[in-house]
Amino acid sequence: MTLPAIAAPDPLLFDGADAIRSPWRMALRRFRRNLLAVIGAVVLLILLAACFGSLPWTMGLSDPSNPQSPVRYQAHNLDQSKKPPAWADRSGKPLPTKFWMGTDGLGTDIRPRFLLGGAISLSIGICSALVAALIGTTVGLIAGYAGGRTDALLMRLVDVLYGLPYILLVILMRVALVPLAASVVPDIWANYCVLLVGIGAVSWLTLARVVRGQVLSLRQQPFVEAARALGFSNSRILGRHILPNLVGTIVVYATLTVPAAVLSESFLSFLGLGIAAPLPSWGNMAADGMEALNPVLVRWWLILWPCAGLSLALLALNFVGDGLRDAIDPKG
Repeated sequence: MTLPAIAAPDPLLFDGADAIRSPWRMALRRFRRNLLAVIGAVVLLILLAACFGSLPWTMGLSDPSNPQSPVRYQAHNLDQSKKPPAWADRSGKPLPTKFWMGTDGLGTDIRPRFLLGGAISLSIGICSALVAALIGTTVGLIAGYAGGRTDALLMRLVDVLYGLPYILLVILMRVALVPLAASVVPDIWANYCVLLVGIGAVSWLTLARVVRGQVLSLRQQPFVEAARALGFSNSRILGRHILPNLVGTIVVYATLTVPAAVLSESFLSFLGLGIAAPLPSWGNMAADGMEALNPVLVRWWLILWPCAGLSLALLALNFVGDGLRDAIDPKG
């Protein structure tokens, strides 16, 4: 008796090596197949390397003699008795040989402030996403696993915070906490720290609901029931059995939260409610560029570069977030 022939599996649908690959390696493989995600990752890595790798040059906080130092920049703005340096180009055009990104109102190259502003904006976005992921995961785990009144109380808190405008909450935190933070960190960094925590503290609501829904489903699974039967504590069940099944969801949400946090910081800084001089950010640099647009002398490069950096960063972050979501949860 001859056995029927078995057709070979389609290599595009199944790879025999996938059976021994870990889920994360399979997700990385799917991510590499997403062209837009790979391009976004490359652009994002270039921006991060340029902005954060140049920090030893762009900061210069400990050397007031550095002409690009934020301390020196603040001194020029505050001391009106000193005559600011002459323009690099009296016609208002940037010098392509030396200052290819143009000069600011003090006649200095805007390239260091662009890089430092990018580092500040991106660091606030990344750290705010981490704060939001930490708060949202904690609240979602407790609400979903405890259930009952604890779940109802935490979800009503989320509903109340959803009804409040996030700008109002960030402004209230800024007014209340900046003086307190100034007593712990230098004054120019107090606003940075409060803004970082403030944006993260209002960005965790959606993640808390998503994690709660996942926990409500997972706590009924047989492996959780078996852990309870073995006498494991609630903290061990949450940390060793439930949380590892939520890592993909948390990573995807945190990645998609970064561009929203960067945009929130830039918007608040553009309105004068975020990062303030002498520290730059792409938001307050764009606000300064708006003031430089006038019928007499249009210094277009002052608004072009921060807006271009912000647009590139947001596009790259969104492409990477979408790629991670498709790679980790291909069925979603």
